[in-house]
Amino acid sequence: MTEKKALKLPEAGQWPDRIAPTVLVAGAVLSTIGFLLAFLWASPVNGAAVNGVEMIGGQMVTSVLLLSQKIFYFHMPVAITSFIALAFAGYYAVRFLMTKNRRFDTCSKIAMEIALLFVACTMITGDLWTRFEWGVWWTWDPRLTTYLILMLIIIAYFILRNAIDEPERRATYGAVLSIIALIDVPICFMVTRLIPSSIHPVVVREGGMSADMGVTLMFCLVGIMLIGFARFRQVRLTERVEALKEQLED
Repeated sequence: MTEKKALKLPEAGQWPDRIAPTVLVAGAVLSTIGFLLAFLWASPVNGAAVNGVEMIGGQMVTSVLLLSQKIFYFHMPVAITSFIALAFAGYYAVRFLMTKNRRFDTCSKIAMEIALLFVACTMITGDLWTRFEWGVWWTWDPRLTTYLILMLIIIAYFILRNAIDEPERRATYGAVLSIIALIDVPICFMVTRLIPSSIHPVVVREGGMSADMGVTLMFCLVGIMLIGFARFRQVRLTERVEALKEQLED
């Protein structure tokens, strides 16, 4: 009885795992529709522009709305998805510290992998937005700086996990870093509202987006979030199937 019960630990094949391929396809379709709407339907805006001439990164630049407006429709969704992934990673990390159940460590690690993917996408799209909008590749704006710190914490998480051989100690240290990364999330989100000198635009506000912008953004946001969810479930299923194989071999 004890052995049979232990074999159920991976919990593979639950209903979210079964719908993951369909969710992935739906996310890809919605993201593609959002891409087409962004370039073919959404009207030009001036809401996220530098007014007049600004000194940024030691250079005098003017606002030139080229690809920056279109990049926004993908930059914001991948950033939000990275925050959601970090929230799950932090949740599972807390559960692991409370129970010492390795299943929660596995879930936290997978969520951190998903977070790293979307954080990288956020940094790439953000750098492109900065270049087209402000004329520079990087500036030490509070939002950019706090998000860079967040990315470095996530990278440190995986370096730490690879550097420690003992499973429980690796999982414990990883859980602590996951929680630290989660603490940085509200700081990244609120910094442009808390520091008036920040030049990063505050987009989600009254009158910040027209109807066509909102519809386009929602297609991209829902599509990318579905891709993130499906990817999490697929990797989680793979990890648990591998754990079950190892358990059967032992």
